[in-house]
Amino acid sequence: MGENVLKFGTYVRVGNAAEAYELLQKNRNNKIVGGGIWMRLGSRRVATAIDLSACGLDQIEETETEFRIGAMCTLRQLERHAGLNALVNNVFEFAVHDIVGVQLRNTATVGGSIYGRFGFSDVLSAFLALDSYVELTGAGRVPLAEFVRMGYVRDVIEHVVVVKHDYRASYEAVRKAATDFPSLNVTAAWWNNTWHVTVGARPLRATLLQGVACGLTNEQPSEDELRALAASVRALSYGTNLWGSADYRRRISAPLAVQAVRRAAGIELSAALARELETVQVPKFATDEYSCRRVPGVDSSEVR
Repeated sequence: MGENVLKFGTYVRVGNAAEAYELLQKNRNNKIVGGGIWMRLGSRRVATAIDLSACGLDQIEETETEFRIGAMCTLRQLERHAGLNALVNNVFEFAVHDIVGVQLRNTATVGGSIYGRFGFSDVLSAFLALDSYVELTGAGRVPLAEFVRMGYVRDVIEHVVVVKHDYRASYEAVRKAATDFPSLNVTAAWWNNTWHVTVGARPLRATLLQGVACGLTNEQPSEDELRALAASVRALSYGTNLWGSADYRRRISAPLAVQAVRRAAGIELSAALARELETVQVPKFATDEYSCRRVPGVDSSEVR
């Protein structure tokens, strides 16, 4: 068997995003190098590798109305930023702290994670449930929900933006083991008087359900609304891979989505609804006791 080899014809460290955008248009085989985590896993030849590390896109900036996350910020920065996580009920900390290990999270970038729109992405699922945008050098500011639906874009992500709201949010996932890819993830967020629920790792790309589409209308959903949510997520398309069958993903989607909304809204389930959802138990390692629920603000290295 041959080895996976990544080859660069030319390596260019640009000084600004405009220069990167110009290089990107010159050859369809010119590529942006983010953290390089996923690019290096395949055998390919890149004509010109474009490095954004000197572009000043490695900071998280706060304004009166939003947080602007530079494309070269690492997942570790996203995980540990106190102000941003306080805004979104620690969704980002919970979403990324089980991604392999601290070393990888110190290398993988936010921009690369969003640009790739990977089906397994915890990062995309978390951002998609919030009022978020990507700032592209060519196309300008684009809602993330629109960007996710776009095809391949020869453009440069400069920032990912999260607009400030009074968020009530929760991220939940099921993993076969800690630090593994998720078998399924769900993020639920209430903002602008509407529920936004994303279901990712289906293993298809994360999809967003909003308001009536996810069966929820009230900030404190009734149990009938939660049943409607369960029906809505079960109706999505699911696929099969090493991390779970389509049937398994469909079966766990309802309890996981209800759990996300319940935790975000701060409500408890009746015994009757709990029994309905008990037809599929969400593994304990996927909730409070191990993988996807740790105390906010506790460094991952302190609990491993």
